Amino acid sequence: MKLYKILDGENAYSIGILLYYEKAKSCIIELEEGLDEWTAPLLLTSYVKKGIFTIPRDVSRLWVRERVIPSDRQNIGAILAYHRLKSYDEMALLELADGKCAQDSLYIQKTDTLPKYVAIRQQKNLVECFPTDGGYILCFFADGTAKRVDIEKLNGVEGMEKPAQNRQLFLSGRIGPGGYAMTFDDAYDVAATDLYRAGETLPLRLEDLIAFIDRGTCDTGESCEELNCSRQNISYLIKQGSLKPIKEEVNGNLFLKSDILKTRW
Repeated sequence: MKLYKILDGENAYSIGILLYYEKAKSCIIELEEGLDEWTAPLLLTSYVKKGIFTIPRDVSRLWVRERVIPSDRQNIGAILAYHRLKSYDEMALLELADGKCAQDSLYIQKTDTLPKYVAIRQQKNLVECFPTDGGYILCFFADGTAKRVDIEKLNGVEGMEKPAQNRQLFLSGRIGPGGYAMTFDDAYDVAATDLYRAGETLPLRLEDLIAFIDRGTCDTGESCEELNCSRQNISYLIKQGSLKPIKEEVNGNLFLKSDILKTRW
């Protein structure tokens, strides 16, 4: 991850910080809470008016795109060659220009330090999340909180409209870059803060879930050892309906250990 301060050169104050997740090619802007609609970047004023200072990744990327040469520029090949870039890279171009553009006095500056206000906000970022068959989302947050979110309580929440209506899309949900959102098919994002607010707190820790997966499940090989049988015997139990995998894979299945033990009773 790369960090860039966003600074106002004319008025000499900090706007916020830009976080760039290189592998995912995703960015998030965290604004200073003291900003208002007059001091915030124009593109982001609608969020500041609502008291939202963590900017979604699609809007953060749009802010970056507005400050660099567009990919369809007529002489883009020559520009990339001049800067020794093998391909079009928005963040590389942003860094080369120090984030400056003609529309305002903002610029960026690389930093290795995450501001304290960002670290505090990130305590409500996701560390794990997954959808359930019952229309719930199980979420684990950086502050150690576990919550179960009923998707019915996410009516009207940005990014949830289509996943709530499409089961396959809903079941594609997973944690997004930096834990800032749960993303569905990498196309629809629901902010971690929205999930945090809507969720019912559970007396559960992520460590408990990990311990359950480690001790409460077994793969095909472990099942064979537990039952002292062959893989063919396991396949027979599945076909007979005596055993049901919780996850099926080409090279083997995953079972609840309790289900394996029940076949011995």
